Amino acid sequence: MTLLALAAGGGSIAYVPLLTVLLPLKITALMGTEDVAALARVTFYGAIIASLANIAFGMLSDRSGTRWPWIVAGLVISSALLIAIGRAEHLAELIVLVMAWQVGLNMMLGPLFAWAGDCVPDSQKGTLGGLLAMAPAMGALAGSFVTFENLVGVEFRLETVAILVALLVLPVVIFGRRQTRPELLVPAASGDDAEAVRAGARSMVARMWLARFLVQIAEAGLFAFLLFWLRSIAANFHENTAANIFSAVLVVSVPISLMLGRWSDRAGRPLAPLVMAATASASGLAIMAVAQGLELAIVGYVLFGIAATIFLSLHTAQTLRVLPKPQHRGRDLGIFNLTNTVPSLVMPWLTLTLVPSFGFAALFALFASLAALAAGLLASTPKRP
Repeated sequence: MTLLALAAGGGSIAYVPLLTVLLPLKITALMGTEDVAALARVTFYGAIIASLANIAFGMLSDRSGTRWPWIVAGLVISSALLIAIGRAEHLAELIVLVMAWQVGLNMMLGPLFAWAGDCVPDSQKGTLGGLLAMAPAMGALAGSFVTFENLVGVEFRLETVAILVALLVLPVVIFGRRQTRPELLVPAASGDDAEAVRAGARSMVARMWLARFLVQIAEAGLFAFLLFWLRSIAANFHENTAANIFSAVLVVSVPISLMLGRWSDRAGRPLAPLVMAATASASGLAIMAVAQGLELAIVGYVLFGIAATIFLSLHTAQTLRVLPKPQHRGRDLGIFNLTNTVPSLVMPWLTLTLVPSFGFAALFALFASLAALAAGLLASTPKRP
């Protein structure tokens, strides 16, 4: 589990520094200005390709019966293309390279998370979820590391990212590729009784998918507009302070996620931490909606940020537990991955509809309602597997 968690952290490092810092800087270097429209085009097309590639390579790793060759191939391809992105000389070339890089990245990530489902028993899925909380924190810290000029030269940033990813992903391939649990790979049985069981599992999967989607809409909104919102309260709020709060939230979330994940394993209540985290997320967003001063606003965001990170980390592991067909685990996880990409397409429309007319308070009130609905969906599950 530790090696899988480190590999997931490597996956986060593979895209967080690029998408949050290095890609905008590259576009500025190419265009001569901070071209928001160009960045939107690059990320929009990349998100579409990422969604399709994650499903495709999950399916291919299902059919091949092995995960690690796809992970290694994806690592090599995505690392080479990451370095090539730094050498792009035109916007059109950059767009093509980012789309190709997304293919290689999801060739690595799709089979990697499916592999976790192949190896980690259901009784330890909560602990796995807690360990997976390290991934976003590692991505954020890597972004800070590679942009610290006294440590990493500007011309070597993308190469450094590629090296960090390889150092974290390769150990699970080298030392863990022979680790299997045959009982987790048995194809779903056929027959009327088995079909009835799968029908109940599909209902649970639908609830899990929708709950994550609802929380991810709020998370995507805060990821994109946190600084704008804080400056609407305090005009001189510094971007470095916002970045430090964001990083601190991710780091603090790790031990809490691990504690809750282990508790859920011991208590046999896999969904309870998800319900609590979604409820806390809604509470944090409600505080943000009514906050007039900076202190209360930051308290609300910290509560939301920690709770949402816990929810998303533990949810990833529990999704592996509820998927009904082990022989299609990679494909089904790819479909779940849409909950990570589609909100980025939905959220801007919600923001443009609400904020100009009603302010951020209305947007956060909507987000709080969505998070509360996610908690209700999971809390009202008829039978918790």
